[in-house]
Amino acid sequence: MTVLRDIMVLMRDGVQLATDVYLPAGAAATDTFPVILERTPYGKNQPSRAERNAINETPLARAEVAAYFVAQGYAVVYQDCRGRYQSGGSFVKYTSDSDDGYDTCAWILTQAWCNGRIGTKGLSYAAHTQAALGSLGAPGVVAMFLDSGGFSNAFQGGIRQGGAFELKQATWAWRQALESRELQEDPERFAALSSIDLDDWFTRTTEWKPGNSPLSSVPEYEAYMFEQWRHGEFDDYWMQPGLYAEGYYPQFCNAAMVHMSSWFDPYPRTATTNYSGLIKAGKGPVRLILGPWTHGNRSITYAGDVDFGTAATLDGQLARDYLSLRLQWFDRWLKNDATVPDPLPPVSLFVMGGGSGKKNAAGRLDHGGRWRSEQQWPLPDAQAQVWYLRREGALSTTAPGPASKESDAFLAYRYDPLNPVPTIGGAVTSGEPLMFGGAFDQCEGPGVFGATLPYYPLAMRADVLVFQTPVLTQDVEVTGDISVKLWISSDCLDTDFTFKLIDVYPPSADYPNGYAMNLSHGILRARYRNSWEAPALMIPGAVYEINIDGFPTSNLFQKGHRIRLDISSSNFPHFDCNPNTGEPEGAATHTRVATNRIYLDATRPSQIVLPVIPARKPTA
Repeated sequence: MTVLRDIMVLMRDGVQLATDVYLPAGAAATDTFPVILERTPYGKNQPSRAERNAINETPLARAEVAAYFVAQGYAVVYQDCRGRYQSGGSFVKYTSDSDDGYDTCAWILTQAWCNGRIGTKGLSYAAHTQAALGSLGAPGVVAMFLDSGGFSNAFQGGIRQGGAFELKQATWAWRQALESRELQEDPERFAALSSIDLDDWFTRTTEWKPGNSPLSSVPEYEAYMFEQWRHGEFDDYWMQPGLYAEGYYPQFCNAAMVHMSSWFDPYPRTATTNYSGLIKAGKGPVRLILGPWTHGNRSITYAGDVDFGTAATLDGQLARDYLSLRLQWFDRWLKNDATVPDPLPPVSLFVMGGGSGKKNAAGRLDHGGRWRSEQQWPLPDAQAQVWYLRREGALSTTAPGPASKESDAFLAYRYDPLNPVPTIGGAVTSGEPLMFGGAFDQCEGPGVFGATLPYYPLAMRADVLVFQTPVLTQDVEVTGDISVKLWISSDCLDTDFTFKLIDVYPPSADYPNGYAMNLSHGILRARYRNSWEAPALMIPGAVYEINIDGFPTSNLFQKGHRIRLDISSSNFPHFDCNPNTGEPEGAATHTRVATNRIYLDATRPSQIVLPVIPARKPTA
């Protein structure tokens, strides 16, 4: 290769961004190539955790990835995002990437080695940068591969969800600040930040203020964290192109796109929303991939403490490996070579479940699963099946009756923001060392932040209400978006309500107490019950109907299992704890214990709606 390093590309506001260009060696001055662009905050010269496969878990350097594509006739461009590594300007997370991405594409088109066609790629933040430039219709972009990111709406996944704030923004900022140019050049500040006790800080998040947080030694990182946390209303801030792709679908790049995510990733809702919305806007072709992994871990068979079998990887199923899948995608759509077959059906999804339920050699639950091709999302044969929450703790397809014992039925619990329900897995990333994504038995243990001896199951907590079906007499497949409707009241001005969908295994030799495997979650801050744009506090004691949208999933609940729904008011440290005081978000001065009620009677029938897929005839 010929490598042009640290070209400083001028942005519209005068900031220069460091850019590396990889070209085929020996190319003539008149030779032009299709270009593959990745914009990253993680260092354009650093190894990428995305670039690994099932055979070799060691991540490839970005130069090695560039060499792979250059050998196939591409030019490859890597760029450090604004304020990161060698690029100029100040780092402002997400919101500068639309203009910067657009300007970078415009610059590429002026280069003698560009043939006028640009493809984009990248995982996580490098997927967000793609959606950001795509939202402005960046010039020349004809093919995209967004892996685990590309905010459809960061207010509903990735930064906030249901009004609550995702505290991974704090743990991500802490780690990335340690790698920042400013701290690398300032040993005293580096030592101060690296030595802080994150565990201690997270036991008192309600005390955080600007200048008094784990990020206080890195003010620009602290500033954007509090900006995201305190900016509760859904307004123009959240409608920026780097945060809100669904508001820009009409002008989005008309490119061939892959939107890939996974069930234990923070971005399956982003991927499905972008997929459906961009098709509706006439863009594409658009493809959707949904695997059983945690964030970007497409080449391993497990997520957390649960294994999905040898067929769970992308490698050997959807393609030979991740590199070859993207090469075939770019050969077909970036080179516009009609002789190359499209490597993907409209939808590739992994249906979890069907395994033995035993503990495998690695000590993980064998949950199993299989890949399936579909023609669209949501699946057209999904049937919305309503399961009602009953006072005795049941989930029933029979609605509560008008009999006197059913009237005015409710269950109550006390939620203390100083003793929240601990996060055990789920759609979590960037939360280390305090929280980890994936599927786990919903039982406290020594690796769970906030757990205390003697480590009881979450179902035994007084602030968790548990509802479950009878033992299933036949398999039930649930594939799609999960939603919960509750009738609630509280003695406080504001509080949160959470749910968790769980696959309950019966007791076995390997799991004498059974196994409660988390699948999907949701949360709603009550002040947003009617409107994201105009939050309103509650009247204590008043009854309200609320709807909680959960993340999509796909799971086969096997015969002999139960479907379980847990209701509570916290999931910490995944989300910030509502102090129950009604104070502005991220600025609490005190906390209150809330007594919260869930109503379960005939006129207020709280329920979960599951997208059930009818049994299908086996294909030949």
